[in-house]
Amino acid sequence: MQLTLDRIALRAGSQTHLSPMSLAPVPGAMTVLLGVTLAGKTSLMRIMAGLDRPTEGRVLVDGVDVTGVPVRQRNVAMVYQQFINYPSMSVYDNIASPLKLRGEKDIGEKVRAMAARLHIDHLLARYPSELSGGQQQRVALARALVKDAPLILLDEPLVNLDYKLREELRDELSELFAEGRSTVVYATTEPGEALLLGGHTAVLDAGELLQYGPTAEVFHRPNSIRVARAFSDPPMNLFPARRTDAGFELQGQLVVDRDLPDNAGADITAGLRAGALDVEPRPGHIAMPGVVKL
Repeated sequence: MQLTLDRIALRAGSQTHLSPMSLAPVPGAMTVLLGVTLAGKTSLMRIMAGLDRPTEGRVLVDGVDVTGVPVRQRNVAMVYQQFINYPSMSVYDNIASPLKLRGEKDIGEKVRAMAARLHIDHLLARYPSELSGGQQQRVALARALVKDAPLILLDEPLVNLDYKLREELRDELSELFAEGRSTVVYATTEPGEALLLGGHTAVLDAGELLQYGPTAEVFHRPNSIRVARAFSDPPMNLFPARRTDAGFELQGQLVVDRDLPDNAGADITAGLRAGALDVEPRPGHIAMPGVVKL
């Protein structure tokens, strides 16, 4: 399924939630929406799902304008930060509920297969109140994924889980989506999570789409300082530098070999991530002027 956002924007009175942007997630792959809280990730996902209508622009699915089509008429699965399960239903009935609404066949087989993939098949007879937080989130994910929707939207689905559970579920989701049966959009505030999930990444900040492309390309070749800062944890170190024939020179006469874009000016800003720093001994001394702030 090809989802296309064509010059969409979202405003409420004088406040702009999303500046005009266009985005076409790669079909059958995962696109990560990366940005801090209030960057615009949830607003963008709600427009993708049909929960909100953009102030301007169009939402296209396989070339068809669905901007005004309500969410109930779209085949979309969405999981939020806060897992939501029906407390009066068993795990089995929670997962089966969207299939029953659509009158599908072989519901039991589909429910058990999805529960097994998320390792909750032994919990089908239990109720949400009898489950841990991680188990409840798996149930919410299973209910969304069992629909086998062509578009799956995951809005920070693991943010409320502890580190170990997040790691386990992230690996399981990556394996599940590797089949390429659905177009997946996954929102996160964590650069490390975007790198682990791979695929493609769209960097958002203050309602603006700053860059979209293969995750490795966006990470290693950010198109602006804003992208470099957003895709770094801890924050990237930035230094003034001057372009040279071989690359660039930092203050203190430290020369770095690096291919630079043809349109780069003489004065540039060099960025260094702490994780990319590799220190080796060498004769002599190297000093770089700077200020240490505490």
